[in-house]
Amino acid sequence: MRLISDAERRARIGQRHAIAPGRRAPGPEQATRVMTVLHSTEPATVFLSLFARVDGLTRDDVDRALYVDRTLVKQLAMRRTLFVLPRDLLPAAWGSASARVAETEGKRIVQDIVKAGVADDGVAWLDEAREAVLDLLADTPTGRTALELREAIAHIDVKIDVTAGSTWGAGRVLTHLGATGDLVRGANTLHWRLSRPRWTRMGDWLDVVPPPLEAREGYAELVRRWLATFGPGTVEDVLWWLGGTKGAVRQALLDVAAVEVALERDGAGWVLPDDVDEVGPTEPWAALLPVLDPTVMGWKQREFYLGAHGPALFDRNGNAGTTAWWDGRVVGCWVQDSDGVVEVRLLEDTPRTGQEALAGEAARLTEWLEGQRVSTVYPSPAMKEPR
Repeated sequence: MRLISDAERRARIGQRHAIAPGRRAPGPEQATRVMTVLHSTEPATVFLSLFARVDGLTRDDVDRALYVDRTLVKQLAMRRTLFVLPRDLLPAAWGSASARVAETEGKRIVQDIVKAGVADDGVAWLDEAREAVLDLLADTPTGRTALELREAIAHIDVKIDVTAGSTWGAGRVLTHLGATGDLVRGANTLHWRLSRPRWTRMGDWLDVVPPPLEAREGYAELVRRWLATFGPGTVEDVLWWLGGTKGAVRQALLDVAAVEVALERDGAGWVLPDDVDEVGPTEPWAALLPVLDPTVMGWKQREFYLGAHGPALFDRNGNAGTTAWWDGRVVGCWVQDSDGVVEVRLLEDTPRTGQEALAGEAARLTEWLEGQRVSTVYPSPAMKEPR
């Protein structure tokens, strides 16, 4: 069994994640594909993740891919998280990870509707709600916002107290329709850093809507692409990222003929059958990645690139804040001052060459942001430290 060291794993990040200068992608589609998917929980993350990977990227480039050419599509999938997927990956997600989310979410909606006394038959209520939304949008191919849908459909204009201080309403129905692939978060009606999409029928958004893959085939395709991006990884890494069952993960590893390798600190890992050969070192590189960037969130076991910095860079729920990278390792984070200038906060001693490279990335990002400050609901402890 071949040993893949931590150093080689870090070299793979530099060579495959399109964040090292000289190895960046030519456009948004290619950058997304090399990462399998992009996190889209916060709308700004998509733009900043792509900026880190595409030289000369403009916000119009991202809007074109998302809303004009629609080569990249937002989809609720793994771990009930919103991602941006290459369009051709949608059938795999619809048949596997998204279907799993939709099933779980549907059961919760049904239970909450009955518990709140809105209806005696929660299944019938949800079916009627979904049908009402789809029927209304059939006459509005450009889509409608959640507020417009709630105002137009009395059936979904409800608010339910789920727990103390927590309510849900029409948005849950739209989320379920999104998980099943019937609706898509279409054109954004707000600034690029904020999100208020027009919910649109998938058939109106895409010129051709392919059928979902069978669950086993879908999971295999997701795992194959994950291994191409993040391999080697452990079963626990894949299980966490996929949000499925251990049985589904093990079956997918078999279906893609994954090869077992030894890892320096995490036991047994897996790579694709054509990815066993050693990957050589790469030149040191610097990068500034946003909140929830896919490189930071790709593994469950992160010590080989995080070291001991996990508690400082992740919140209590496991959400990653901004990160500053040098030579394949996370060495700090970044924030903006009141004028929007990007500042790097180092958590460990970094050589002068690394500090200078990170300062260059900070200047590049500051120029691109043009004084616009990016807020987040997932600041890490290091980001919240007083200046």
